[in-house]
Amino acid sequence: MAMAGPSNLSDVRFLTVAEVATLMRVSKMTVYRLVHSGELNAVRVGRSFRVPERAVHEYLRDAFTDTA
Repeated sequence: MAMAGPSNLSDVRFLTVAEVATLMRVSKMTVYRLVHSGELNAVRVGRSFRVPERAVHEYLRDAFTDTA
């Protein structure tokens, strides 16, 4: 899933796995599965992942239209 986003990284809002899980109303393990499968873009920071907020919204939008 390619992201066409802001050219300036300071404009990107990154979310933790826990924040993504809360936003999507799924478990943290589900978020990790999405990240590891490549369905949800993420950046590895040390031993943790950060997910661009835009990637979460794009994933949800695409998933919603696929099932409609």
